[in-house]
Amino acid sequence: MSNVINGVSEIQTLTILAVVLLAGAFLLSVILTAITKSWAVRTGFVAIPSEERFHKTAVPLGGGIAIFTTLSIIILAAIGAVKFLPAAGCLDRLGESVTIHIPGFLSKIGQLAIILLCMLALFVLGLWDDKKHLGPFFKLAVQVAVAIAAAVFADVRVELFIESRIITTIISGFWIVLIINAFNFLDNMDGAAAGIAVIASCVLSTAAALSGQVFVGAMAFIFIGTLLGFLVFNFPPAKIFMGDAGSLVVGFFVALLTLRTTYYHQAQSGQWYSVLMPILVMAVPLYDFISVTLLRISQGKSPFVGDTQHFSHRLKKHGLTDTQTVLTLYLATLCTGLGATFLYQVNLTGATLIFAQTVMILAIIAVFETTSRNDNSQN
Repeated sequence: MSNVINGVSEIQTLTILAVVLLAGAFLLSVILTAITKSWAVRTGFVAIPSEERFHKTAVPLGGGIAIFTTLSIIILAAIGAVKFLPAAGCLDRLGESVTIHIPGFLSKIGQLAIILLCMLALFVLGLWDDKKHLGPFFKLAVQVAVAIAAAVFADVRVELFIESRIITTIISGFWIVLIINAFNFLDNMDGAAAGIAVIASCVLSTAAALSGQVFVGAMAFIFIGTLLGFLVFNFPPAKIFMGDAGSLVVGFFVALLTLRTTYYHQAQSGQWYSVLMPILVMAVPLYDFISVTLLRISQGKSPFVGDTQHFSHRLKKHGLTDTQTVLTLYLATLCTGLGATFLYQVNLTGATLIFAQTVMILAIIAVFETTSRNDNSQN
């Protein structure tokens, strides 16, 4: 039974703190996005319509500035609060349900500093690319360096029952780079990248809560609030784009949550397949990334050159509006994510059914793509 502090249970206390983090990040994100949008318009920092995008008018860039700044401010504020307020007795009224986590949080400040530096490197890279259009191999090299740094120095690594730190670091680095690029590719339609990241983070925060990971859950709520604030301006029709400065940071943060959330220890009877939950949560972004990459290669094109062959573009070619298209992406991601939340509770038969459901959802996506391709070839 939960302890009661001044009539408020531990669960209620933690819930209130989660709401405060989410609401604070949301409000700050809204304010900073509005300011950034105004600045981008004044300075001409805008995305010009081109063949690889569907927007017909110039749209302000710089949403990534608001996303990165909001995340940094809230995380730094949280570090300051946890480091200095307990000494003044300011957190005592919250009770043991909160104060018991303070030593663990303080022990992670070094890792948080590395994570913030990794985010800063990706933010600068993305902002530079938004302005100068860097070459793909330079961008990939920086992403690899950041991923390895996060895995080695911030312990953003997957275990997978492998004892070799070198192997887990390589696997984790590959996963981080993959998710970063998946969200970079996904940022091709108004509201797509931010909205799907919100859904994925909600699923991951649920997994973190079930395994008692207050630290990871708090990071997820900060991230969700930040993206929801940005979506106020980015949901179709978008009034501002996040650009690479945003998509690289968003992808990194999602990868961070997938790697720091505990899955295996949730399983009451030790089901190993619970560690595959991130793959199900990321099924739609990964499918879009892999299918578009293979399609471009088969056409003799560079996989790093943007075009209008993403799943969202194919839906739009079927006659869907921007809003209908992005809501379809949300629905597909939510379907795979909801199945993933039950993965640790089921036996092998149940897990097989969940994986089968995910495959069927992706098959529906493939049908849309194939139909669109055939229709285009006949016109």
